[in-house]
Amino acid sequence: MEVLKEKVEEEEAAEREDAVERGEKMMKPPPETRKEEAPVTQEVLRDLEKKLSDIEIVIPETPVIAKDTKVSIDTATLPASYRSNTPGEEHLLQVAGSFSCQYGHLCPDRVPLFLCPLNECQVPKFVSTTIRPTLMPYTELYNWDSCAQFVADFLSMEPLADPLKPTVQEKQVAPPKKYAVKPPRDLTSRYEQEQERKRQEKIRAEEEKRLKEEEGRLQEAENAKADPLHGLRVHSWVLVLSGKREVPESFFIDPLTARSYSTQDDHFLGIESLWNHKNYWINMQDCWNCCKDLIFDLGDPVRWEYLLLGTDKPHLSILDEDDDNLIDDDDIDNLGKEDEDKSFDMPHSWVEPIEISSEAFETRCPNGMKVIQYKRAKLEKWAPYLNSNGLMSRLSTYEDLECTKLLEVKEWYQNREDMLELKHINKVTGLIIDYFKPGHPQALRVHSYMSMQPENDRVMEFYEKARVDGLIKREETPKTMTEHYQGRPDFLAYRHVTYGPRVKKVTLSSAESNPRPITRITERFFRDPAKPADEDVEERAFLILEERIQLRYHCREDHITASRREFLRRTEVDSKGNKIIMTPEMCISYEVEPMEHTKKLLYQYEAMMQLKEQEKMSRHQAWESELEVLEILKLLEEEEEAHTLKISIYDTKRNEKSREYREAMERVMHEEHLRQVEAQLDYLAPFLAQLPPGEKLTRWQAIRLKDECLIDFKQRLIDKANLIQARFERETQELQKKQQWYQENQVTMTTEDEDLYLSYCSQAMFRIRILEQRLNRHKELAPLKYLALEEKLYKDPRLVEHLKVFS
Repeated sequence: MEVLKEKVEEEEAAEREDAVERGEKMMKPPPETRKEEAPVTQEVLRDLEKKLSDIEIVIPETPVIAKDTKVSIDTATLPASYRSNTPGEEHLLQVAGSFSCQYGHLCPDRVPLFLCPLNECQVPKFVSTTIRPTLMPYTELYNWDSCAQFVADFLSMEPLADPLKPTVQEKQVAPPKKYAVKPPRDLTSRYEQEQERKRQEKIRAEEEKRLKEEEGRLQEAENAKADPLHGLRVHSWVLVLSGKREVPESFFIDPLTARSYSTQDDHFLGIESLWNHKNYWINMQDCWNCCKDLIFDLGDPVRWEYLLLGTDKPHLSILDEDDDNLIDDDDIDNLGKEDEDKSFDMPHSWVEPIEISSEAFETRCPNGMKVIQYKRAKLEKWAPYLNSNGLMSRLSTYEDLECTKLLEVKEWYQNREDMLELKHINKVTGLIIDYFKPGHPQALRVHSYMSMQPENDRVMEFYEKARVDGLIKREETPKTMTEHYQGRPDFLAYRHVTYGPRVKKVTLSSAESNPRPITRITERFFRDPAKPADEDVEERAFLILEERIQLRYHCREDHITASRREFLRRTEVDSKGNKIIMTPEMCISYEVEPMEHTKKLLYQYEAMMQLKEQEKMSRHQAWESELEVLEILKLLEEEEEAHTLKISIYDTKRNEKSREYREAMERVMHEEHLRQVEAQLDYLAPFLAQLPPGEKLTRWQAIRLKDECLIDFKQRLIDKANLIQARFERETQELQKKQQWYQENQVTMTTEDEDLYLSYCSQAMFRIRILEQRLNRHKELAPLKYLALEEKLYKDPRLVEHLKVFS
């Protein structure tokens, strides 16, 4: 703790110098203070260390208990490490207590350290020993962002009873006394109380009215109001140091929100201490500028005071040459002695290894659901497949602070058969927007609507690459339908259809049985580079009620006007059945550069006939679009009612077909395994197979089966002994050949060859000894195995009736 003392002395000296510069007259300190201002020598420090080491830290029998940390847990089922401390942990608690006393003595203005909280069994445990690094089998936990999100989903925010302290003392309630003086009788008037209550209700109603009228101004005042506890609240977060796993710079993680923050962020006002599973550090740097100027070099004892000496420290800044000159040989020797005397490793963690089942990992939130209340908003989360409609999360936004006036709702879905991903509901306007992932049967991407009834305001956006017609967007109103296209071979880009009033009442099948009358169709086209601009139509309009067709062509690059043409569409025959001949009045045109062939009636007649066919085609496509809208709406309603969820074939617990198939395969494999085991254990099966099927076994056949089985088993024992003997002889011969070769080439062999020869001899002798032992063991056990088989044959239920005379 020498660094703490030096820092305190430096601060006191700086304060005295400031007082002298301001001309202030310093008061005469008491004798004890003057005694501390004397030069500190090595003897004084050693004496102080000796006195501090003599202080005995006694852990209280009734420790401080947090009010909201009591959980109904059966402590009897917990391991012994949860219910008691090992000698190493007890030693660590004493070291932490001594460290806390020294810290409180040298830094009386700072808050007490958070060192030894209580666990589930109300046993004090050092904070570092509560951390047990564990490698989990889930790849999502390998990265900090997904791991932090997993932890944030599991945690729930519960404010502290005292925002300035992580624990508070439980108040001891005195037991009621058996004999006590009765309180005096209440003589207040009930009438006066009733009048006072009415008066207070009236005042309260007027206050609520005033608050509602001035809510905006009060909100601004609330935002501008200074926080009296600013910088004093207790909070904990995670610090990720740079260096390992390609982390370029240090950053913070809020465990409750899973958000990352830079160390320069203004949200973080200061750090009291930090710890990991190896050590505990106190921040000795000034936090006047929040955490922006902090240096996170935990190996620097000037900036970070550590608890234990014998643990690994992060990177330590290299000392300058001038600093090296300040360290002499005596200090190095003393430092080594102190490290020898005081080094103490962090005990192993007392907690059990973290075990997260696949079900718990998927559930994440406690009981599969979590509600987070924000300012004017509420976020709800659910585990996958917990809701039958696939709902995963819902964000509700409110207008007021009391969260009574709902503005909008956003709902996120997963595993839906209809590929619905997000539903955005505006409660003010009634507008609903559905977002779909790729894979919808109609390639639907976004659907904006206020009612699912047909012929209402709606907008449908599609995945254009999934549609053969290139439709991107379709906008519908009660009187119009507008479609946008892209990538079509006919270069169609836009179609706008205007409808007239419907005669009959609208139904879901109106477009097929009672189509809306079309009054106008307007189509626009992209530029076709294969045609001249004067012949490439940019826009055409079919005015059906007026029996006219209007064309506008693309404009040339070097012109400012475009050609136009209008046709008066008449019937081909008159009322008397006479064929109508094309006249010049039936085609009105404006051409930027007039051409001779366009003025001919034949050209105009052919163009008008072609436009009539195109009008029929456009009306038919508009009718098909109307049918498709009804089909999509019907499909969406069916999907919303069924809300079927997709289940992966690898999800063996939810996929019924996959589970049934797997169970059937397991039964077949189990039965096959039992059959094979039974066949292997049936020593009479090969001999019984020689008899005719279904024939009853006679006494003579039973004797013959017994003899054949024993003869076969005896021969197998002999063959096995011969096999071991042959291997033994082969290994012996090869070793002899190698030894003979060594005798012949011993003079010319190198040291490496001799080493190889010795290694071979050692391995060969090992194999020879193993074979010799196996052969001897086989010779000893063979008669016993033979007698055991003979006894089994006499007791076999298939032979026992015929062989009991010989037993």
